[in-house]
Amino acid sequence: MTGMTNIVKTVTRIIGGVVFLFGLYIVTHGHLSPGGGFAGGTIIAGAFILLVLAYGDNIMHLRRIKEESSALENIAIFCILIMATVGFMLGAKVFFNNFLPTGVAGQLISAGFIPLFNILIGIEVAAALFTIFLAFVIFKEEEK
Repeated sequence: MTGMTNIVKTVTRIIGGVVFLFGLYIVTHGHLSPGGGFAGGTIIAGAFILLVLAYGDNIMHLRRIKEESSALENIAIFCILIMATVGFMLGAKVFFNNFLPTGVAGQLISAGFIPLFNILIGIEVAAALFTIFLAFVIFKEEEK
């Protein structure tokens, strides 16, 4: 996979960062507006997929990145389970119990650990979708 024309690469250079930042915005503001970890994670994965499609496999070593994105996905899931279990262990006897202060409604830090869950879910979804995409690309490359 060699990538695309210089026009596509230039547009990707401009748009890729904006798409990534928009995904981060959706993840971090998911408890205040529509969006959240899943929607933002898909947008973030789309930014990385756009880079691979525009620049080809010369921008990344696809085999190594696939393994790293799988590890990142597993770490995010493990952190979610740890956070969910901490509330249970603190004596509330409720899985996913909020143990952080909730703050003032409507502000960015106002939902306890729900924003942290959104961030971890965003990381997990982005890594999972990017891993799936890389698996398809690697399979197509090995098929030739």
